[in-house]
Amino acid sequence: MTTILLTTINAKWIHPSLALRLLKANLGTLEEKTKILEFALRQPLEDKVRAILQERPRILGLSVYIWNHLATLRLIEALEEAWAQGIAPRPIIILGGPEVSFCDDRSPIIQKADLVIRGEGELAFRELCEGLLTDSSWEQSPSIRHVAGKCIYTHPTPLDTIDPGYRLYTEEDLSQKITYVEASRGCPFGCEFCLSSLDRTVREFPLEPFLSWMEHLIQRGAKTFKFLDRTFNLDIDRARRIMEFFLERLQPGMNVHFEMVPSIFSPQLQETLRRFPSGSLRIEVGIQTFTDHVARRIGRPSNPHKEMETLSFLRDHTKAIVHADLIAGLPGETLESFADSFNQLWTCGPTEIQLGILKKLPGTPIARHDTEWGMVYESNPPYEVLETRTMSKPSLDRIKNMARFWELIVNRGHFEDLLPRLFPEKEPPFWPFLELSDYLLSRFGRNWGIERRSLREALEEYLSQ
Repeated sequence: MTTILLTTINAKWIHPSLALRLLKANLGTLEEKTKILEFALRQPLEDKVRAILQERPRILGLSVYIWNHLATLRLIEALEEAWAQGIAPRPIIILGGPEVSFCDDRSPIIQKADLVIRGEGELAFRELCEGLLTDSSWEQSPSIRHVAGKCIYTHPTPLDTIDPGYRLYTEEDLSQKITYVEASRGCPFGCEFCLSSLDRTVREFPLEPFLSWMEHLIQRGAKTFKFLDRTFNLDIDRARRIMEFFLERLQPGMNVHFEMVPSIFSPQLQETLRRFPSGSLRIEVGIQTFTDHVARRIGRPSNPHKEMETLSFLRDHTKAIVHADLIAGLPGETLESFADSFNQLWTCGPTEIQLGILKKLPGTPIARHDTEWGMVYESNPPYEVLETRTMSKPSLDRIKNMARFWELIVNRGHFEDLLPRLFPEKEPPFWPFLELSDYLLSRFGRNWGIERRSLREALEEYLSQ
C-alpha cells in the first residue's frame, strides 16, 4: 500500500508534471513512501480510477489546473462511489495547484477535498503530511501563513532551499516527453488576466546549481527542454548565460523553448539568439494586443513598435520557431481592432500565431471590468469570455472558429503549398481567413475531427471559386 499518492491529469501524455516531482522530491523521509501517478486528459476515466484504487493510499494529493479541473472533479466523484462500496479505504484528499488556489470555496471541487493548499506547496505539503501521518499539529508549521477552514495558505517557497525535482524524471520522460524546467518564478508585470499579476515578485533559482542539473539531464538523454519562466529574458545577462550553456551542449535532435518579453531584446541577446541552429530554438512571445488603449486598460505594458521590431528580427536574423499569442475579447477590444492586431502580427512573420480567448481566471483583477465593459464569461472552466460590450457573442464565436481552423491549416504546416493562394502577398489575411473559416464550418458542421484529405479538398474547392 502506498502511503502518499501524488497524481494529476496532464493535458497530453508528453507533458509530465514538474509540480508532482517537486512535491515528492521535497518530502524528506516520506519520499520513499510516495508514488507519482500521471494520467492524460483523454485517458478513460475507469483507467484512472482503477489505478488509484489499486494503490490504496492514506493520502491522495491531486494537482489541479484550468485544463483538468472538471476532469479531476469527475475523477474524485468516481472514486467516492468506489470508496462508498468498500472497494478501497477512502484516503485524505489534498488539492493543490493554481486552479484551486483562487477558486470559490463553494465550488464543487473544493467541497470534495479534505484540505486545500493555496500557494506554493513544496515545503507545506511535507509539513502537512508529516502532521497527518503522525496525528500531530501542523497548523503552525513555518511554511504555512495561515489556515482558514480546510484551506491552507502558504508562504512563497525559498527557491535556494528546495530540491528542484529533476532527478525524478524517468528515462521514458527524458527520451519521449517534454522536459519542463524553471530557472525563475514570477513576473514583474501587471497584466490583469494573469495570476502572476497578483504578486509581481520575480524569484530566481541559484544559477550554478540550476546549470548543474541541466548538465545532468542532458547526460541522461533529455532532448526537449521547455522553460516555465514567464519572463525568461528579464535578466539579460542571466538569460544569455543559460542560452550559452545550451549552445555549447546542443546535440542532434535537442531543442529548448523559452517564453520571452519582446520589448526586452538587447543587441547582446540578439547576438546569442542568432547562433542557435535550425530546429534547436523555440521562442514564445506574448503580444495579446497591439491596441494601445486596451493594453493600458488591463495593466499590460505595451510598446508595439519595439514588439514588432523584435518579431521582425527573429524572422529575418534567427532560425528560431516563433510562437506569438493574441487574445480576443479583452475589455474595449472590437472585432475591427482585433483584426488590426492580427494583421500587424502577420506582417512580422511569426512561425505560429495562437489565437486565444480571454479567460477570467479565479482571483485575477480582470474581473473589475465586468460591469463597465459588459463582460460575460462561462461560469465553468475554462471561464472563457462569451461577449463584451464591444464584441458580440457571434463575433467571438467566429474568432473561436477561426482560431481552430488557423491551427489546422496554418500552424500545423500541412498546407504550405496552398498558403500563397490563401494569403496573397501584401493582402491583410484576417478578414479573408475569417470568411474561409465560416465557409469551412458551414461545409463540415464542425471544426474538429476533419481528415486532412477532406480539408485539402475543401480548400482547393474554395480557392477555385
